Amino acid sequence: MVGMSEITALYPRLVVEGADAALDFYARALGGTVTERYTGPDGRVVHAMVEAGPARFAVKDAGDGDPAPTSENVDNGIPVIMSLDVSDADAVAERMLGAGATVIFPIADRGYSYGGRLRDPFGHQWLIAQHSEDLTPEQIQERVG
Repeated sequence: MVGMSEITALYPRLVVEGADAALDFYARALGGTVTERYTGPDGRVVHAMVEAGPARFAVKDAGDGDPAPTSENVDNGIPVIMSLDVSDADAVAERMLGAGATVIFPIADRGYSYGGRLRDPFGHQWLIAQHSEDLTPEQIQERVG
């Protein structure tokens, strides 16, 4: 039995301008499936759930106090960077780039991980990481620093 203080789920919610276009992008770029989609009286998406492998995240249209990143503010700080652990960083990046993402940091061997960072067409950043070797926290820190 789940107690009142136990976390039963944690997932990010991405706020975008144009949720349906974003849902299409995420389905194509990440091989995901939209498992839920609800709209308000104005037709805007108030909640949609995307599942891609074991990962899941929500998407909604901007509005009601929920701003979306824009091309004007995207480099001035973002509230969330999505971290996506994958089995093949090159293939995922290729799929995302083919669907309209752009490169922030190219996929490469970072010494402690293999991966990079992309920006989707809706302003959200995605850190793509592939496990490359087993390292202790001390080894990772040494390679990062």
